[in-house]
Amino acid sequence: MIPFQNIVFYVFAAALLASGLSVATARNPVHAAIFLVAAFLSMAGIWMLLLAEFLALALVLVYVGAVMVLFLFVLMMLDINLDRLREGFWRGAPLALAALILLGVEMFAALNTLQAPPPPLPPDPQNTRALGQELYTQYAYPFQLAAVILLAAMVAAIALTLRRRKDVKRLNPAKQAATKPAQRIRLVEMESVQPDDNNNDLSHPTPSPSHPTTPVRPASEKGAPKP
Repeated sequence: MIPFQNIVFYVFAAALLASGLSVATARNPVHAAIFLVAAFLSMAGIWMLLLAEFLALALVLVYVGAVMVLFLFVLMMLDINLDRLREGFWRGAPLALAALILLGVEMFAALNTLQAPPPPLPPDPQNTRALGQELYTQYAYPFQLAAVILLAAMVAAIALTLRRRKDVKRLNPAKQAATKPAQRIRLVEMESVQPDDNNNDLSHPTPSPSHPTTPVRPASEKGAPKP
């Protein structure tokens, strides 16, 4: 008789593998993000079986509740060319399959090598405290290295997606602060216009003596050749 815990583990493991495969093969990026949420939830269930409640809750709250929402917003705001993304996908399938087989062999060898039973848990286990002690004492430098790698990846993503648009007006605060008061206001002198007495129309202003205008030819003479 298979224990109930093993059945639950196999269900979560199968859901995790199916979700991961769907993330890699989905044509729509939004669907891939939704499948990734399902993979995170399946992994959280496996961690709950391993009595790692803090990691399971952190995975659901941080990645599913915050990071994936940000991913969905970014995917819906970007203009992604799906046909261009799918180019050359299946050409790397043999290499991906070979890497998958190699990873499976390594995991199988690791599970068969580690035959020693895990140490018994204390009566009142506090995995959060144990995780903090291990993370900030024995794995302090790898933890900081992972933080530096994530920072470099974030800066690279911003640098790759930053686009300079010519039709966007940008302000220069230094240039604005250096502007003198005399440059902020410009006075323009304009001529006064007298309305016509017949129809009070402002479309025919009275020419000023200092600014002569060219006389307008009648419509009948516009087509006539010049002398």
